[in-house]
Amino acid sequence: MLPQTKLPRVGTTIFTVMSQLASEHGAVNLGQGFPDFPVPQRLVDELDKAMRAGHNQYPPMAGVAPLRQAIANKVLRCYGARVNPETEITVTSGATEALFDAIHAVVRPGEEVIVLDPAYDSYEPAIELAGARAVHVALDRQTFAVDWDKVRAAITPKTRLIMVNSPHNPTGAMLGKADLEALSRILQGTEIFLVSDEVYEHIVFDGRAHESVLRWPELAARAFVVSSFGKTYHCTGWKIGYAIAPPALTAEFRKVHQYNTFTSFAPAQYAFAAMLDAEPEHDEQLGAFYQAKRDRFRAQLLGTRLKPLPVPGGYFQLVDYSAVSDLEDIAFVKWLTVEHGVTAVPLSPFYQTPPPGQRLARLCFAKNAATLDAAIERLAKL
Repeated sequence: MLPQTKLPRVGTTIFTVMSQLASEHGAVNLGQGFPDFPVPQRLVDELDKAMRAGHNQYPPMAGVAPLRQAIANKVLRCYGARVNPETEITVTSGATEALFDAIHAVVRPGEEVIVLDPAYDSYEPAIELAGARAVHVALDRQTFAVDWDKVRAAITPKTRLIMVNSPHNPTGAMLGKADLEALSRILQGTEIFLVSDEVYEHIVFDGRAHESVLRWPELAARAFVVSSFGKTYHCTGWKIGYAIAPPALTAEFRKVHQYNTFTSFAPAQYAFAAMLDAEPEHDEQLGAFYQAKRDRFRAQLLGTRLKPLPVPGGYFQLVDYSAVSDLEDIAFVKWLTVEHGVTAVPLSPFYQTPPPGQRLARLCFAKNAATLDAAIERLAKL
């Protein structure tokens, strides 16, 4: 028997496709967004300590109490927001699970969710599985800024949720105060909820501050704010994230969470709790750590025929490859992998309708210097 697919437009994710191609051809993989350097030593030690202490069984569904309290302390320190660890914080199996749970907590069949293109590829499948429709609003083609007039025009009586992402994947663009002011005006007096994907919240550059939705009470009152320990602590494979939402929204969120994953890797939760308490400066120093990588990588790219675009935040570098090739982006990144041994990710899979003639690819600079140097050596020959 063949099932009738619930996701007819979904195939294997582009990240899996490109990582497999990189492996097959021995390419330097700057496509999938994962660091290739160690996690902080204290975190490893605390994980080992937690396992040896016997924290190896099911933890509480919402997350272990020490971690939820540590998250609440961090949110107060970083954003001046007081959140209740018992009723407003839920630990999840990565940010992707949190995004899925948030969508399914409030979105019903026949409703609409506004997403801003280019958008991370997990958003729309989760919306479709909820029986809803993603309404795509394009970001500015050059700057990837939000046109809030277009967002307002996209709202209909069916609009249930708006999704924002800052720092933005794949472009690195960031929302500023003016953006959140505009978003607040749009949502005022509506019954529309908000998901704010903030997994790169601490990876911001050039003295900028991350404008978390948690700083804005009128937005936070209707929002699920999603964060990722994997991005902050270089351990994407541990798959621990969390969502912060008001009590009524958290209650609905947990209804989905408990029948999705129910709970998440217990020893890691204790390790993150200890890490947050012992080294709060880690997230405060993360921007400088990655800015040094960004600046070095950009300087190297200027010696190639690839043109690096501005990167205000996150750990991805967009490059314009139009001086190298006129291939469509998927064909280009496959050619780059097979013929030149460097793997990138194309931008078109992040769009419903890619801009015609766009020649952009995404490179990840969350890598050791040796990895980036090997990539540059090959890219210099284009």
